[in-house]
Amino acid sequence: MGMQSVSIIGVGRVGGALAIALSRAGFGIDYLIHRDAATVQAISSLLPPSAEFVEWSTQLPDLTSDVLLITTSDPDIALVAAGIGDRLRKGSVVIHTSGSLSSESLSVLADAGDFTGSMHPLVSISDAVSGAENFKNAFFCVEGHERAVTAARAIAASLGARPFAIDPEHKFLYHAAAVMACGHLVALVDIATEMLSKCGLEKGTGKEILLPLISSTIVNLQTQSPGNALTGSFARFDVDAIARHLAALDREMSDPVRDVYLLLGERSLELAASRNPNSPEVQKVRDLISMAKRKCG
Repeated sequence: MGMQSVSIIGVGRVGGALAIALSRAGFGIDYLIHRDAATVQAISSLLPPSAEFVEWSTQLPDLTSDVLLITTSDPDIALVAAGIGDRLRKGSVVIHTSGSLSSESLSVLADAGDFTGSMHPLVSISDAVSGAENFKNAFFCVEGHERAVTAARAIAASLGARPFAIDPEHKFLYHAAAVMACGHLVALVDIATEMLSKCGLEKGTGKEILLPLISSTIVNLQTQSPGNALTGSFARFDVDAIARHLAALDREMSDPVRDVYLLLGERSLELAASRNPNSPEVQKVRDLISMAKRKCG
C-alpha cells in the first residue's frame, strides 16, 4: 500500500502526534477536525499548508480521505461515528485509536458499508509535539475488518512501529494490561518517591534518584524473563529485610501503601520461587506475608 491521504477527528495528544508523524512519513493530511484549540496552535506550524483545520461544531466537509482516524476520547467515538455517516463515501476505511474499545464501537458505520477497525499505539504520549517521535519501535494493537487492519498495519509500518492483532473480545483485558504496565508504573513510582520523602528527600529529588534504578530494570527486562530480571529482597528470599520493610511501612506509611507492597511482594516471591523452587526460605517469606496480611485485615 502506497502513501495515502488521512483525515483525523480529534486533535488532542494522540491525534496531534499522529498528524505530525504521518505527515513526516509522507501521508497527505486532508482535514484535522478538532475541539482543542491549544493543540491546533501547537502543531499547525509542523504540518503542511494543505492540512485544513476544521472546528467540530461547524459544518463538516466531505471526508473522502483514504483513511479516517478517530482519535477522540473513548466516550465520544460512537457519537462521532453517528455524526459523520453523511460525510463519508460508502466503503470508507474508518479506524479509531482507543485502547479499550474494539471496532464494534463503529458498528453504525460498518452497517452502512464502511470498513471499520481499531489501531491502538501502545506508547505513552504526554503531548502532541514530543509524542510524534514516540511511535518508532512501538507496538500497535490492531483489529477489525480486513481492509481496516491492512490500512492500520501500513500506517504502523510507515511510522516504524510493529503491529500485532488480538481478538476484539480481549480488548478490555489488553487495555487493562497496558494500564498496569504504564499508568500503574507511574503510580508505583509516585509511591516510592513518597516513601523517600519520609526519609527527608524532596519528591523531585526522590524521582531523580530512582530513575536510573528503574531504567536499569527496564534494560534487564529487555533481555531476560521477569523471573530472571527480578532483583532485591524478594528475589533473595531475605525474610529479615522484608520484616524490616514492613516495620518501617507500619511506622511511616499509610495502610494502602503497605497493601501495595505486600501484594506486589507476593507476586515477586512467586517469580523468585519459580526459578528456585526448592529454597527453604520461600516458605518463611510466604509465612511472613500471610502474617502481615492478617495484621492488615
